[in-house]
Amino acid sequence: METGSPQNTGTAGDERAGGEPGWTGLPPGLLRMRRLLLVVWLGLLTIGLGLLLGLLAGPGWAAFAVLPLALMAWGWMMLGRNWRSWRYAERADDLLISRGVLWREETVVPYGRMQLVEVTSGPVERHFGLASVQLHTAAAATDATIPGLDPAEAERLRDRLTELGEARSAGL
Repeated sequence: METGSPQNTGTAGDERAGGEPGWTGLPPGLLRMRRLLLVVWLGLLTIGLGLLLGLLAGPGWAAFAVLPLALMAWGWMMLGRNWRSWRYAERADDLLISRGVLWREETVVPYGRMQLVEVTSGPVERHFGLASVQLHTAAAATDATIPGLDPAEAERLRDRLTELGEARSAGL
């Protein structure tokens, strides 16, 4: 499990010296949920593959069932790296969302361009006390999602972004 988590380094509109925005990382609950799902699915695959190979090809072949376990170890590390890469920052005129390990993506969503801000939470997310914020703009290609937030933070962010979006679009 990860020992440190990205911390909120500022509030909306705060910028550090040099113009760097105050970034907020995702809560560790998202990492726990994703790792649990990884262990459950690859654990079931390992057991199923071991039984199938053991029954059909013999006990020697059942040793190949450890391959999903190696995949699980690799996935465990990759999930941690991916979780640490996600962050967002509320600035005066826009919202920044940064993500990615190999291919870094930074999405800038101007408040005046937002048409809809949704908070969603599926059954697994609800079980872990998580929610996602989805931003919809006029551009169909915009993928502005912040996954795995605390529901109270997701609602606060939705309300703030809606308020700022209405204020900015009224000035157009």
